[in-house]
Amino acid sequence: MTDQLTTHQAEEDARNEAILIYLNGKIVPKAQAVVSVYDSGFMLGDGVWEGLRLYNGKWAFLTEHIDRLFEAAKAIDLDIDMTRDAVIQALTDTQKANGMTTDAHARLMVTRGVKSRPFQHPSLSKSGPTVTIIMEHSQPKIPRPIRLATVPHLRGLPMTQDPKLNSHSKLNCILACIAAEKAGADEALMLDVHGFVNTTNACNFFIVRKGEVWTSTGDYCMNGITRQKVIDLCRENAIPVFQRNFSLVDTYGADEAFLTGTFGAQTPVSEIDGRQIGSGEMGPVTLRLRELYRALIQRETA
Repeated sequence: MTDQLTTHQAEEDARNEAILIYLNGKIVPKAQAVVSVYDSGFMLGDGVWEGLRLYNGKWAFLTEHIDRLFEAAKAIDLDIDMTRDAVIQALTDTQKANGMTTDAHARLMVTRGVKSRPFQHPSLSKSGPTVTIIMEHSQPKIPRPIRLATVPHLRGLPMTQDPKLNSHSKLNCILACIAAEKAGADEALMLDVHGFVNTTNACNFFIVRKGEVWTSTGDYCMNGITRQKVIDLCRENAIPVFQRNFSLVDTYGADEAFLTGTFGAQTPVSEIDGRQIGSGEMGPVTLRLRELYRALIQRETA
């Protein structure tokens, strides 16, 4: 299939060839932003990250993103070795160095740092964390709604790898995405351990049935900031919203489906497992939520 999309598809921007990247206290050209092969992130996927978007000169929902980063780092016993204010300053410095004012995306990453030997024990990471910020000019460009395929890869239990963590270890999601592409879809729809519909490999998932917005219980999904904003917007604007278990049968019969994430905000879904969802185009509830979310962004970044 030649027209596969991703939920992170963006306009090509030549300026990204000359971006500057934050790496351990220095802001360096892209070609110089390199880490050791002994780095815990490269070697083992041992680290956490955040994705943020810049609108009108401000990072949207910055406090929530920084809180989530530090919570995740604490959960995996990783000392970021920077205060919250210092992390925010690094983000601001990188933004200014790149002359970015809006329509930019940042990937803020922290790994356990360079290891003394190539093995997994955390005590072998003795040099302190590796902190990196990749910042790109980024305007989402998804020319049509996304097609999903249900895959056998699950969003698992917290005692395996808690799906609420933005972990560098994304192999489960990558395998899910590969399975979906092999099935002719763009991305994967993943179930939870009980067989209920949960998330995609990259985003949180919603359906609309008879004017009601449904999403998963939240027990097995990513701790999505955009997901929560959509739930809050529904409650504030008299749109019925439910966090509940629902099946593929419910999903195939939905009037609309959409994804949420920091990068694409709300991305419509046209097809799941070869079944057209609603009209196959963005539906009226999704469109209204998009408009409400844009207004929220304007208020947050004014």
